Amino acid sequence: MAETLTTPAAHTPPSSSRRERTGWYFYDWAMSAFSTTVITVFLGPFLTSVTELAAGCELGADNCSGYVYPLGVKVAAGSYFPYLVSLSVFLTVFVLPVTGAVADRSRHKKRLLAGFAFLGAGATAAMLFVTGDRYLLGGALFVLANIAFGAGVVVYNSFLPQLGGPDERDAISSRGWALGYLGGGLLLAVNLVVVNSFGDGTDQRTLDLARWSIVSAGLWWAVFTLVPLRWLREHPSVEATVGGGNVLVDGFRQLGRTLREVKAYPLTLFFLLAFLVYNDGIQTVIALASQYGTKELRLGQTTLIVTILLVQFLAFGGALLLGALARRIGAWKTVLLSLVLWTVVILAAFRLPAEAPVPFMVLGAGIGLVLGGSQALSRSLFSQLIPAGREGEYYGFYEISDKGTSWLGPLAFGLVFQLTNSYRVGLVSLLIFFVVGFLLLAAVPVRRAIIAAGNTPPRVL
Repeated sequence: MAETLTTPAAHTPPSSSRRERTGWYFYDWAMSAFSTTVITVFLGPFLTSVTELAAGCELGADNCSGYVYPLGVKVAAGSYFPYLVSLSVFLTVFVLPVTGAVADRSRHKKRLLAGFAFLGAGATAAMLFVTGDRYLLGGALFVLANIAFGAGVVVYNSFLPQLGGPDERDAISSRGWALGYLGGGLLLAVNLVVVNSFGDGTDQRTLDLARWSIVSAGLWWAVFTLVPLRWLREHPSVEATVGGGNVLVDGFRQLGRTLREVKAYPLTLFFLLAFLVYNDGIQTVIALASQYGTKELRLGQTTLIVTILLVQFLAFGGALLLGALARRIGAWKTVLLSLVLWTVVILAAFRLPAEAPVPFMVLGAGIGLVLGGSQALSRSLFSQLIPAGREGEYYGFYEISDKGTSWLGPLAFGLVFQLTNSYRVGLVSLLIFFVVGFLLLAAVPVRRAIIAAGNTPPRVL
């Protein structure tokens, strides 16, 4: 049926220079070191080893049945890090919307970005002092760094609508995401080379090198954050310009108004629901790929490391490739296509033979090509659905959909594995997230949603 809505009068496109956009890209380059080196590879095993020492186990012991007692609570040593991840995600759900509201009301958004970036980078670099059995210090620093990371992403994303008009944002978002994968992949590659080259085979030496790798990610994050702080410009909203009160108080008031008024944008909320579902599938595949390769396919550590690096570097090209495709067919159709490709990836993973490194690495290459583009274009598509002046708040809700619900996919995987004792069947269960996510996203009338938010639709959707 033909659209009967009329397009609103075109807004003046945001004005930004190539230098400013490059500065924005470089924050992705800076913070991605935390995602790759810290979260994906080193921190979990490192902090678990420290906790096992605190529980009285030998370093490198195959089975540690000891317990630690943070704040008097009995916790199995092997459960400490997963519990910390859950705690940080829980706290982040409350922090992110407030962060976004404050960012919308602030005339100095770059200072806010700097505060969260240096707080997170400093907490990461302070892992240098997590030696011996200092598991409590390591846990506190991780929670602080992870919350600061999420809050920084909200502020960073809120710059996107101010860097280009509706027809430019897909390309801008894709370039930022691509550079992030490249930067994160480069530091991870260096750290893995160092660990493999200078490790002497002892557990203590490996632990020390892992700790220094984590510290290097904090330093990388801090140093390269100086680029966006230098090159980005402030684009204060009308509310921030005329407001003269306390920015934190005004931010809470604005958040309250937005929560009351958000029902006026049901199509934006419907998109967030679709994103929540399919992104949960994406995040679960990323999180469980190593476990699947190790336990089900019986692959060695070298194969997993090579595959992780392959995913990182091919995601750089994949983000740019799907960004270019979006210029021809639109971001909405490109994300839908990416979900079809994710479904193919899951089915291919189900049929992978055990003890065969090459097919696993080929599958990793496929994940890399589709991963960056699906995430980057979801971010830019959402930027079209945000009411003007509410970028920070809505990206706070977006990050909650990205990070705060990432337990659904692992829960489904775990339940299916418990019932079937099969990692393959558990993996196939994730198809529901991509199929339902596809159907929900396909049902979003994107042009109508953009107009309802008061924005001008891009020429190609």
